[in-house]
Amino acid sequence: MPKIARSRFSMLSKFHYLVAVSSSKSTILQIMAEQLRKYRIFISAAEPSADSHCAGLIAAVKQYRRDIEFVGVGGPKMSQAGCRLLEDTAGKAAMIYKAFAHVARYYALIRRITAYLKASKVDLVIVCDSPAFNFHIARAAKKLGIKTIFYVAPQLWAWAGWRIRKLRKCCDRLCCILPFEQEWFSKRGVETVFVGNPLLDDLYGCIGDNFKRYADFDIRIAKIALMPGSRLAEIAALWPQMQRIALRLKQKYPRMTFTAVAVDQKKLQLLKAAEIQGFGCSYTTDGVYAAAADADFAIVASGSATLQVAAAGCAMVVLYQCSRILWHLIGRWLVKSDYLCLVNILAQKKLVPEFMPYLGSIGPIEQTIQALLEDKHSLAQFSEELVELVKPLAEKNAGGEAAQAVINMLTL
Repeated sequence: MPKIARSRFSMLSKFHYLVAVSSSKSTILQIMAEQLRKYRIFISAAEPSADSHCAGLIAAVKQYRRDIEFVGVGGPKMSQAGCRLLEDTAGKAAMIYKAFAHVARYYALIRRITAYLKASKVDLVIVCDSPAFNFHIARAAKKLGIKTIFYVAPQLWAWAGWRIRKLRKCCDRLCCILPFEQEWFSKRGVETVFVGNPLLDDLYGCIGDNFKRYADFDIRIAKIALMPGSRLAEIAALWPQMQRIALRLKQKYPRMTFTAVAVDQKKLQLLKAAEIQGFGCSYTTDGVYAAAADADFAIVASGSATLQVAAAGCAMVVLYQCSRILWHLIGRWLVKSDYLCLVNILAQKKLVPEFMPYLGSIGPIEQTIQALLEDKHSLAQFSEELVELVKPLAEKNAGGEAAQAVINMLTL
């Protein structure tokens, strides 16, 4: 090869080499920059249970990536997990039929959150439960081009199924906590993954033999757990009635004991302040599962707590109270599910006696409880069925599974 040609070839090779090295360095620098970049996630919880779920998710995400900043609305558990709160919403949660008094405050908060999303660099928005509130947050995020994850599916399979169109528009990924939901939502065009149930994360793979045998059970000294819920409206509606049921049982069985379960010290003081004169009761904030494990029977407000009671193998009845007028005008037409209690929905049968909605006399509730307590063989069978029912929910770690979905969304 002539010298000139060799020279030109050599120069050309050096040029390609330099370009390749430069390109490689650029790629490496991009990768390093991506790894060093600090992500910001906005996370929204509007009630105590969601505050707890989100706190667990934040802790799990931080195990994967310490460089992720969390900002949002929620409660004290999220704050303790490392989320900077714009407002405490968990302590002000209201039941649906009580929420109208809070409309102005919530819309003002939605505007404040939207303004924050516009003004700040946010990589991902996570909304947890409370669809009436969180649909607005997710919609605002999508309008701004921010990816969204729903953690805990809105119960569209039970009522208001037409809202699936809203969900499809504002949800990039749905992390559901009930096994049948993955198929239901996926069939309707929502990218869905079943992550397990966060209420059972502490019991991961450990509930197989939790059922109670009731071999030495004596109704006369039965231990009853009273669980009026975590929301203020639930407590106001159910706590007086639970006490009246308990008083009737105590009249027949004076040595029967009762323990009320509160979500925190503030709610515990609220329960104590509303105790009916003459009703003797102990109180605990040790948690639903611990109280159910120690009890022979539970009277439970409808909601996610029923799954923890079931995991403890504790027989129960479930109550829910709502406005009689709103139920007859709207509620009974909207609800499409054959059952309303989560345990019965999972079982697809009336495994647990449910008084939903409870609108009238406590007589039928008391009679049902007494009939169950008088048959310890049925109680033992009841307990085993409950544990077997929720076992699949505890075979996954919801916080860890949801955290992986979050990491994947950030790095897409």
